[in-house]
Amino acid sequence: MPTSLVQNESILAIEVGSATTRAVLFDVVEGQYRFVAAGRAPSTAEAPFRDIGIGVREAISSLQEVTGGRLLGQDGNLIAPSQPDGSGVDSAVATISAGPIVRTVIVGLLPDVSIGSARHLAESTYSRVVETLDLSDHRKPDQQLDAILRARPDLVILTGGTDGGASRSMMKMLETVGLACYLMPQQKRPMALYAGNRELAGDVQELLGEHAGMLKISHNVRPALDEEDATSASGELAALFVNLRQRQLKGVDELNLWTGGNILPTSYAQGRMVRFLSRQYESTRGLLSVNIGASATTVAAGFGGDLVLRTYPQFGLGENLSGLLQHTDLESIMRWLPLDISPNTLREYLFQKSLYPGTLPATSDDQAIAQAIARQVMYLAVRAARRSFPVGGQASRDVLPSLDLIVAGGGAVSDGLSLGQSLLMLLDAIQPVGILPILIDQNNLLPLLGVAAARNNYLPVQVIDSGAFIGLGTVVSVSASAKYGEQILRAKMTYSDGTDARVDLKFGGLEVLPLSSGQTARLSLQPLQRADAGLGPGRSGSVTVTGGAMGVVIDGRGRPLQLPSDPVRRRETIKKWYYTVGG
Repeated sequence: MPTSLVQNESILAIEVGSATTRAVLFDVVEGQYRFVAAGRAPSTAEAPFRDIGIGVREAISSLQEVTGGRLLGQDGNLIAPSQPDGSGVDSAVATISAGPIVRTVIVGLLPDVSIGSARHLAESTYSRVVETLDLSDHRKPDQQLDAILRARPDLVILTGGTDGGASRSMMKMLETVGLACYLMPQQKRPMALYAGNRELAGDVQELLGEHAGMLKISHNVRPALDEEDATSASGELAALFVNLRQRQLKGVDELNLWTGGNILPTSYAQGRMVRFLSRQYESTRGLLSVNIGASATTVAAGFGGDLVLRTYPQFGLGENLSGLLQHTDLESIMRWLPLDISPNTLREYLFQKSLYPGTLPATSDDQAIAQAIARQVMYLAVRAARRSFPVGGQASRDVLPSLDLIVAGGGAVSDGLSLGQSLLMLLDAIQPVGILPILIDQNNLLPLLGVAAARNNYLPVQVIDSGAFIGLGTVVSVSASAKYGEQILRAKMTYSDGTDARVDLKFGGLEVLPLSSGQTARLSLQPLQRADAGLGPGRSGSVTVTGGAMGVVIDGRGRPLQLPSDPVRRRETIKKWYYTVGG
């Protein structure tokens, strides 16, 4: 890219999470944007501080120590724009995920149409649906009114009616919501998003404009029965979320001033970046990004520029962790453990971690437990999100579609883990199919790049191309119906110098072929017993693969992943897999 297209502008990107606040510096180095350094500090959104500004300043101070530059003035405020003496930055952007779960009421007409779209919108941010109103609701209007008041919503999402379609039923629901908002204390009135029949926009403004905490009206999320377009509504929802956090958290107003209004929900920024990458790199199958945080696990998938974004606060690794057992059981978590521990030990760890989310594993046993929990959390989140993925050539929605790339972020997949452990966690939890590379976003840059793109379109592409993410290598996932130990694949990898390496893969096993980062090789695959190595059932062929920190990994453990039922044998098998990947 020509240097002249790059603005010589330094950008400070701040991420305010539930457990950690980070400050990241992007700047131009030799005519290209680069990730320079990062600083971090414990978040201060919760007691005893209840002011995110304290954590933000500490994170920036940490960044100053790394870079040796001065970003904060003596008054504690950000120095912007940059000064002739080299202090300060030219601009700042921010993302936020800290704060309480957004209690959400969704209102629509048909449960499988408009209500489904409203639920998808709610799942794109850090919310929990606490009440639903639709045409199948047989409660009387006064009962519906009481239900909304009892729910104490922070947000109301209203959808329903195709453009120019039904209006009478929608108007009745709007009147109920408007009255509920009117009856609430003014400082407790919910934000409202209307994404229904555009012909009712004026009525919505009249009924809710003065009584909602804030009202946003977007394009219809269901302009036709067979069409869903949440692009406009997602953007308006992101703006409502930030305004809600300004009302709930001290310090967000100041951060908004520093960034000139360039604050986005972390999950929305992640999704925006995934959609951009799926278009930029012309992905023919799809891109998947998974981020495990303290507040939530976010799954974003781009398919030809179309985005599926799902955020699951119930699968966060912070204070919500104590509620994980409402969605899974102890045995499902313990199946990932190479340790022989009691269920009570695991249960105690879950509750202690929810009370002190910032604590780090102190022993190898604690680390193994933390990894098992992260595996199950990621497994549940991906399984929930993939119901909305296109089926493609797969037999059902229970199988992940073929992808071109997986990018994983969050401390659970990068902090304190070897690269082999990170890779094995992703393979176990996501269970990809076919042939694809996997990247680790070890600095959680993806959401920050998503918000920084608003300042400079070239920055995300240049930072990603600079190698800021760790390429683990290429994974070949083999699907087969075979008995454990039966041979399912012969593979030969031919290197650029003419040498080769061969493996005979058995069902239930993993094989690793060395291939350095940036290097390519030719991989020949010969499936047995009609196994599918990504070329089709029983089809042989050769593909060019790219190396990485883990080289080329061939996974023959089946899809879905099959674990031995016997606990002793299962633990020994898991230890063997760890040994294979150098964990």
